[in-house]
Amino acid sequence: MQRRKFTGKEKAAILLIALGPQKSAEIFKHLNEDEIEELTLQIANMRMVSPEEKKMVIEEFYQLCLAQEYISEGGINYAKEVLERALGSEKAREIISKLTSSLHVRPFEFIRKADPNQLLNYIQNEHPQTIALILSYLSPSQAGQILSSLPLEKQSDVIRRIAIMDRTSPEVIREIEAILESKFSNIIIQDYTTTGGIQSAVDILNAVDRGTEKHILEELDVKDAELSEEIRRRMFVFEDIIILDNRSIQRIIREIDNSQWAIALKGASEELKEVIFSNMSKRLAEMIKEDIEFMGPVRIRDIEDAQQNIVNVIRKLEEDGEIITPRGGDEIIV
Repeated sequence: MQRRKFTGKEKAAILLIALGPQKSAEIFKHLNEDEIEELTLQIANMRMVSPEEKKMVIEEFYQLCLAQEYISEGGINYAKEVLERALGSEKAREIISKLTSSLHVRPFEFIRKADPNQLLNYIQNEHPQTIALILSYLSPSQAGQILSSLPLEKQSDVIRRIAIMDRTSPEVIREIEAILESKFSNIIIQDYTTTGGIQSAVDILNAVDRGTEKHILEELDVKDAELSEEIRRRMFVFEDIIILDNRSIQRIIREIDNSQWAIALKGASEELKEVIFSNMSKRLAEMIKEDIEFMGPVRIRDIEDAQQNIVNVIRKLEEDGEIITPRGGDEIIV
C-alpha cells in the first residue's frame, strides 16, 4: 500500500490530533489567530489517517526536534554529522534542509560560542548600528562583556540602538555576516527577523559591570530620557527583592510606609511575602498581614503603582550606596 504525501498543514494537523486536545491547546497559545484558524479548519477536514501514517508524521517531527537540538548545541555541521551517523547521509540532508527553510537557524550562530575578546577585535570599529545588531543576537553575558569593553562614547549609543531596534532585513544580516567572514553565512532566515528591543537592552545591561551600566544610563538620560526611564524600570522589578540580602531588605523596609507594603504585597508571590515578613519584627509582620486580609479587593493598577514606588525607593538607596542590587557583572562576595 502506497503512503499518501501530506502537506505541511496536514502533517501539523495530524500531529495535533495525535497529541490530544490538552497538549494541542498549549501549542495553540504560541500561534497567531490566522495559524489557529487554518489548523482548526485542517483538523476539521482531516480524512482518515492510518496508524502507520500517524507514526510517520510523529517520527518526522521527533527527528526535526532532535536536529534542532543538535544545531543549538554545536552548530549546523555538528548536527549534520550526528544525523548522518544515525540516519544516513540522504536522510540527514533532508532534515537539515527542512530545518533551514522552515524552523530557521538563528543568524550569527557561528559567533555565539566565540570568545568575546576575539569578537571585540572584529566589531569594535564598526558602526554602532552594526555592533547593536550583532550584540542583540548574542547571549546577555557575552554581549555585556563586549559592551563593557567598547569605548565609553559608543556604549550608550549601542544600547540605545538595541533598545529601539525592531526588524532587520535578511539582506542586511547577510551583508554583516559576510563582513565577519561567517562560515555559516548561508544559514539565514528568509523573512524579516525580530530582534533587539528594550528587554534585550535590559538583559545586556544586567550583565555588564556596574560602572558601565551607570555611565550608559547617565548618557541615555540626556539622549533619550523616556527610553532611559523604561530601561531602568525593567532592570529591577518588585519580585527581584527576593534576591537581595537580608540587611538590604531590612533597610528598604524602614523606608516604606506600612500601608504601602500591604498594597504591594497583596499581589506578590508567597515566597516574596515570606522573605519580607521574615525581615520584619513579628508584630509589624502581623499588622501588615491583617491589613492585607481586611483591605478587600484592590485594583491591579494600585498594586503595580505601590510596587513601582518601592522599586523607586530601592533604586534611590542603591544610587546612594546604601544597598547593592545584584547584577550579572557583579562579583559575588562571600
